[in-house]
Amino acid sequence: QVQLVESGGGSVQAGDSLRLSCTVSGRTIRTYTMGWFRQSPGKDRELVAATSRSAAMTDYGDSVKGRFAISRDDAKNAVYLQMNSLKPEDTAVYYCAIGNYADILRGVSNYWGPGTQVTVFS
Repeated sequence: QVQLVESGGGSVQAGDSLRLSCTVSGRTIRTYTMGWFRQSPGKDRELVAATSRSAAMTDYGDSVKGRFAISRDDAKNAVYLQMNSLKPEDTAVYYCAIGNYADILRGVSNYWGPGTQVTVFS
């Protein structure tokens, strides 16, 4: 059974940083694309960042480019999201997902974590 668990969320002030982690069990992530998504109330889920296998390719949502960085540690079966210069509009539940590259970029996956809340106060 594939399980993903996010951690590292919290409440911070604008301008602060947070590092989210996602650990995966039941499947090695080495040959898969990993993605971070977020959803806030009343909005659609959006892609935040994705990293393909071997980190050969990375993609970021326009609103986080230059502030967020995705990384992966295949030995630990984990993916991370470093979030800097946080803004109130970054407030959302953040989810990680695993899949193939094309599906992840479209927000499609059979496996999602339960999410971790990030709240940024102005």
